[in-house]
Amino acid sequence: MAEAHQAVAFQFTVTPEGIDLQLSHQALTEIYLSGVRSWKKRIIRLKNGILTGVYPASPSSWLFVVIAVLATMYTRSDPSMGLIGKIQEHLPVSQTMSNQCQTLVSAVVFSTMLWLLLIFTMRMCLKQLLSYHRWMFEQHGKMSNTTKVWVALVRIFSGRKPLLYSYQGSLPNLPVPAIKDTVKRYLESVRPLMDDEKYEHMNQLAAEFESSLGNRLQWYLKLKALWASNYVSDWWEEYVYLRGRSPIMINSNYYGMDFLHVTPTPIQAARAGNTIHGFFLYRRKLNREELQPIRIPGTSIPLCSAQCERLFNTTRTPGEETDTLQHWQDSDYIAVYHRGRYFHLKVYQAGRLLNPREIEFQIQRILDDPSPPSQGEVHLGALTAGDRTPWAKARSKYFSSGVNKRSLDSIEKAAFFVTLDDDEQGTMGDDPVASLDRYAKSLLHGKCYDRWFDKSFSVVYFKNGKTGVNGEHSWADAPVLAHLWESTLATDVFQLGYNAEGHCKGEIDSSLPQPKKLSWEIPEECEEEISKSLEVAQALADDLDFHVFVFRDFGKGKIKRCKVSPDAFIQMALQLAYFRSRGTFCLTYEASMTRLFREGRTETVRSCSNESSAFVRALDGGEAADVCRRLFRAASEKHQNLYRLAMTGAGIDRHLFCLYVVSKYLGVESPFLKEVLSEPWRLSTSQTAMQVQMFDLVNHPEYISCGGGFGPVADDGYGVSYSICGENRINFHLSCKHSCPETDAHEFGAEIQKALHDLLKLLSPNQNESNRTEEKAPEVKKDL
Repeated sequence: MAEAHQAVAFQFTVTPEGIDLQLSHQALTEIYLSGVRSWKKRIIRLKNGILTGVYPASPSSWLFVVIAVLATMYTRSDPSMGLIGKIQEHLPVSQTMSNQCQTLVSAVVFSTMLWLLLIFTMRMCLKQLLSYHRWMFEQHGKMSNTTKVWVALVRIFSGRKPLLYSYQGSLPNLPVPAIKDTVKRYLESVRPLMDDEKYEHMNQLAAEFESSLGNRLQWYLKLKALWASNYVSDWWEEYVYLRGRSPIMINSNYYGMDFLHVTPTPIQAARAGNTIHGFFLYRRKLNREELQPIRIPGTSIPLCSAQCERLFNTTRTPGEETDTLQHWQDSDYIAVYHRGRYFHLKVYQAGRLLNPREIEFQIQRILDDPSPPSQGEVHLGALTAGDRTPWAKARSKYFSSGVNKRSLDSIEKAAFFVTLDDDEQGTMGDDPVASLDRYAKSLLHGKCYDRWFDKSFSVVYFKNGKTGVNGEHSWADAPVLAHLWESTLATDVFQLGYNAEGHCKGEIDSSLPQPKKLSWEIPEECEEEISKSLEVAQALADDLDFHVFVFRDFGKGKIKRCKVSPDAFIQMALQLAYFRSRGTFCLTYEASMTRLFREGRTETVRSCSNESSAFVRALDGGEAADVCRRLFRAASEKHQNLYRLAMTGAGIDRHLFCLYVVSKYLGVESPFLKEVLSEPWRLSTSQTAMQVQMFDLVNHPEYISCGGGFGPVADDGYGVSYSICGENRINFHLSCKHSCPETDAHEFGAEIQKALHDLLKLLSPNQNESNRTEEKAPEVKKDL
């Protein structure tokens, strides 16, 4: 019971001589070091707050302004045009201060005011510069003189060495589009999906809305845009995510995979040791704002970093009507699940972060722990996988006090959640395709009770050393978690590494306390609620059809040689594949980001357009190649324009969504908005961008992630995630439901591959596609 003794700070006994105190030196040392660590973080936050607050200037520039003003005064001229004298007249000073000293103080006050005014002016200038988006609509490789001047000015006003959040105050607010523009774009987007009669009906509804209720709703929305930093994000977070009552497992959460071709070590605890250490190294940089501000790749244009704030120490708490997000400033431990038991594992000892070898040692202790789970503990995590309202009621009734509350707090306040899985996953066996499908399903839902789906993210470590991540969606979008995940994978392999036996490097402190097993007192009534949630989640998981495949025949290298955007190329292939499989078109969702604006999240690109449908019908109908190529170019350019409009705040769906929310607050019904928001997204797509600068895909092509995926949005539709990796590979993650007889993930995957080949053949008819030496993936190492 040594660890129990160490947990007691002091003991006391009553003796005839008085009270005898027995102090624990180790406990007091821990308290002291914890306080030092806490104060260091406060000082760092204060320092970063000052640096960010005065950006794009620096604190040292204040001294420069003061010296410049004083030097000017020394030459007997007044740079303030009398303001220094006015300040001196109203300066609340004692009579003992000399006139010269009063003048000096007044000059410093004036200099400070001038400095703050200069900062404000520079910020406003930078904000106006970042509001310029015409550069996105210029032809690739042809930059106008206006844009060249704009780029130079952005660099001048951006200052030097920005911190992670330095640009936040200079980012423009998301603009509210004009009603007529949004309605016009909407009608254009649904034209290929409706017959003449239905389209005419929708046209009438739109005209009525635009001329009457729309203007009233727009007025409220513009008022919110003047007051709030972003007129969309808070409502989007609340009504799309937090108010949803259906399970977040599969329906909302998403996943990211490990390296596709290699496993750095087959030792489960060692892999956990390196990557957990890497996560906390990232968090340290995040807290100190040492991460570079996120920018549009290949440019100096900053993106909003606000979503990074809730990356760690965050959980989604269930409520009967709406969930809430809780974020804590700090947490020095993680919550770990293994074989039905939950553990509290500290990763800091005496104020220092444990090295990877020590974390591996602690993880191995959990793996070797023979203690059985408590009554009802095994399936406890299923509460987070089922419907939200039953989980909220159970949490309030059974987990609001006593030992259950303490244990639940330990999970929810952890930096993140870890699952030590007894299964083996990855590309393996005689059927690598099926093994990848199983790997994806395991990361997305597991056994429905061995993940904690409410945490901002959970990391899964499999028995053979493979790993992956599951992300909750309400607190941020996938690119934020992807940045952390890829950074950690790069740190694991290229910085930390393993010894010859596959273990983490470093020495072990033998005094590390045993990981603490959490205790639970779960009554039979609660076990029944857990079983009901597990039943709901299991039915959802069993219905999920998933297919992951790597398309190696060609990649963005050949696509770019056809002078086509790779994203537009893939979206056209998806439209072609869907039309061939279903004989019709559908409302298509492609995720685009609006992080060019403050607190921006996402916008929808409606990839199915009049141009894309005309091209697909022509190609599938056997039209001449020249006609098809012309139609393809028109469809591709249309898609690119839609994507740019979405990124620059001129999208369709977020504006209509917010108008709908306003109508609900006002208690008025809009037939137009009701129909718009009831339309199903049968094809929901998203591109996963990869941080290629972190990986050497030329010399180490094996160290590449397979990306990630998500579940279908509609019961009769597909979820499609794709990542363009390097020059010669595209990864696809497809999902649908077995219960729908019209969908099949594997058949749709085959149609996508055929469509990709058909498009390349169309755009490069003189190229011998059978000669694919450039496109073939290089030989790589297999899993260890």
